[in-house]
Amino acid sequence: MFLVAACICAQARAQSPAQLPDAPTPAPAPAPDALTLRNAPRNFLHDQAGIWTSPFHASEGELVMGLFFIASAGALGSEDTNIMQHHFLNLSTASHASTASTGMVGVLGAVPVAYYGFGRLRHNTDQETTGYLAGEAMADSLAVNEVFKISSRRERPNVDNARGQFFQPGVGWNSSFASSHSVLAWSSATVLASRSNHFLYKVALYGMASGVAAARVVGRDHFPSDVYVGSAVGWLIGRYVLHHHTTDYE
Repeated sequence: MFLVAACICAQARAQSPAQLPDAPTPAPAPAPDALTLRNAPRNFLHDQAGIWTSPFHASEGELVMGLFFIASAGALGSEDTNIMQHHFLNLSTASHASTASTGMVGVLGAVPVAYYGFGRLRHNTDQETTGYLAGEAMADSLAVNEVFKISSRRERPNVDNARGQFFQPGVGWNSSFASSHSVLAWSSATVLASRSNHFLYKVALYGMASGVAAARVVGRDHFPSDVYVGSAVGWLIGRYVLHHHTTDYE
């Protein structure tokens, strides 16, 4: 009896819980920075901290490119009033362009939602991640642009003969600088295009983002420098989100 009991105890010790047929396998806990809706607020705050402090960590080459961008934006801004006073004066065309720009932004905002939704339904991690990243890039870029708007308080082209004055009282949230439509379009298009291998799809996305920027000027909703800065900010933040949340982005 003693030998039988000893053999039973030895066998029980040798059989690990993982080998038992009814033993449940504990699900791994999601990482703190996992790309999930639950972690979205945390990821958003980390992104904002990284975006606003990025100039302090930039390389010499990146600083040079930043200075070039600021100079080119300033040069374009100096022609804003002249351009808007002598071009894009047809109100009917402006109305259609404004409507078109909003429609295109709606499409570029709906595509990430579709990616995420279909990815969840089909258990396609790649699609789900693409939708999440594009949505996060849009949220990040919109938050940054709202700071620009509140700080700049620039008049719209349809005010004061398109002088485009900055720091005007009463402008508030309706500031012209920079273009939120352009920011949203380019942040979404950058992520979606970068995570696709289809050339024509990339062309369509970037073409639509460019169309949004152009339509905001033709629609007399923004000055050229507004959409130039907005497009660049959206593109840069899209790239930032890709670099900091994926390992396969070049």
